Amino acid sequence: MSLETLQALADPTRRRIVELLAEDDRSAGALAEHFEVSRPAVSRHLRVLREAGLVDVRPDAQQRIYRLRPEPFDEVVDWVRRLRGFWDARLDALDLEVRRE
Repeated sequence: MSLETLQALADPTRRRIVELLAEDDRSAGALAEHFEVSRPAVSRHLRVLREAGLVDVRPDAQQRIYRLRPEPFDEVVDWVRRLRGFWDARLDALDLEVRRE
């Protein structure tokens, strides 16, 4: 997982865009309807997500349709699982120590 992925997901507007795209592929205009920021601002957020490899875009007549790419999210899930394994092991050890006393 790249730092660029985490930086792209750090912004709440981009996280909301990701949530919307998880529901369905959408055009930039359809995404912009969900925000109080300008359409150019939404386009900038989409560019960040695209450059981070989190979304793909395809032309459809006069629109550009955005969709999520699953691979970067698989990497995030794998990373979180590794961290969870670390904490699970620590908490199990703590539980064992508490039970010994």
